[in-house]
Amino acid sequence: MISAVNYAELVSKLVDQGMPTDIVHETLFNLELEVVSYDTAQAFQTGALRLPGKAFGLSLGDRACLALGMIMKLPILTADRVWKNLSLPIEIIVIRA
Repeated sequence: MISAVNYAELVSKLVDQGMPTDIVHETLFNLELEVVSYDTAQAFQTGALRLPGKAFGLSLGDRACLALGMIMKLPILTADRVWKNLSLPIEIIVIRA
């Protein structure tokens, strides 16, 4: 599951790396991700995370990811180790050391 905001970020990063958009589309389609529309509840939660996330340098995309996890009550997978320092009511799993 991925927020539409984070999906857009992912597409942007791959395009920045020089991957053609047709290959980006095919690659992400093959991952069979559930892309969740960004709604008012997520937008509110993203905004509410502004202060707690400020000290950790969380971007809008970071907070959108966390907001979706909090709303869905699902663990968050991240490569950003600093997220483990957040005091949030969800499990954060760092996927690389």
